[in-house]
Parts: sequence; structure tokens; C-alpha cells
Amino acid sequence: MGKGRLEAFSDGVIAIIITIMVLELKAPEDASLKALLQVWPHIAIYGLSFLYAGIYWNNHHHLFQAVKSVNGAVLWANLHLLFWLSLTPFTSAWMGENHFAQAPVALYGGTLFMTAIAYTILVRVLIAQDGKGSLVAKAIGRDTKGWMSLALYVAGIVAAPFQTSISVGCYALVAMIWLIPDKRIERVLK
Repeated sequence: MGKGRLEAFSDGVIAIIITIMVLELKAPEDASLKALLQVWPHIAIYGLSFLYAGIYWNNHHHLFQAVKSVNGAVLWANLHLLFWLSLTPFTSAWMGENHFAQAPVALYGGTLFMTAIAYTILVRVLIAQDGKGSLVAKAIGRDTKGWMSLALYVAGIVAAPFQTSISVGCYALVAMIWLIPDKRIERVLK
């Protein structure tokens, strides 16, 4: 089965996720700097969530460059990933509305964690389909960045009841780790 429809569908879902997030941003009530500062949590979480959507879109694109075809298991694994990504607008809005309160920050981290788990499952399903000698398997290797990300998400979730700034710092650190372009797939494609 060709992979084009899966890629197009995924691109569309990610575009809708970003659109929903930006539509959740509300302009301040007046034109003062004070009013703008009151909505900074919304702007900050939008920025972080937009960055995450971009990171997943970029890595998804690279991942499927290394794949020749997809099967039913890949389609379901991809839908699993998109499900968790689709919760980002809700958890982002809740966190922004409540100025980084404990429960929303923990739920946001839980959503990031589950999205990362879903991406890991997708990668493993692709490797199972194409084999241990496949381009994806060679590119992913031991996946140190992936495992480090999962550990930081857990640390952020655990820290949420005590210090939400540590949680948000963990989530931002993972984004920074992945913002540095991941050349693993590009290397094996050359």
C-alpha cells in the first residue's frame, strides 16, 4: 500500500491542530501592555505547543521518507499518534487558562508523554514491517533522544504537584533537544 495518503492525511490533521490552537488565542480586552501581560500564559503555551506540532510534523516527514510502503498496522499506529497530538489544543488551552496550575501542567505533560509513546510505537511498527536492516532501523538506532525525552516528560509530570516551573522547564527542554535537527534519517538516505 502506498504511503502518500497517510502522509497527506497526517499533514492535514497537524495543520488542523495548529489552526485550533491559534483560534484559542484571544486578543487582550484593551490595548495596554498590562492587558497583553495578562494573556502571556496563552501566548507562551501556544508557542511551545506550536513548536511541538512542528517537531512532530518534521520528524514524521523524515520518518516516512525512509519507508517504501505502509500496512494496516502502520495506519493504526499513525492514527494512535494523531489521536494524542489532537489533544494538544485542549491541554494547551486548559494550561493557559489556569496560568500553569498543577493539574493542567501534569495533564499537558501526560499528553506529551503519550504522544512520544505513540511515535515510538509507530517507529517500532515501521521497523517490524521493513525489518531490522531497514533504513528506519538503521536511522533510529538506540534512540537515545527518544528515551531521554520520555524520562524528561516523566520528571515533568512528577514535578507538577510541587513546582510547575520545573515541569514546564522539562517540557521546553525536550522541545529544545528536538529543535536541533535530527539528521539520523537524512544520513541513511544519502
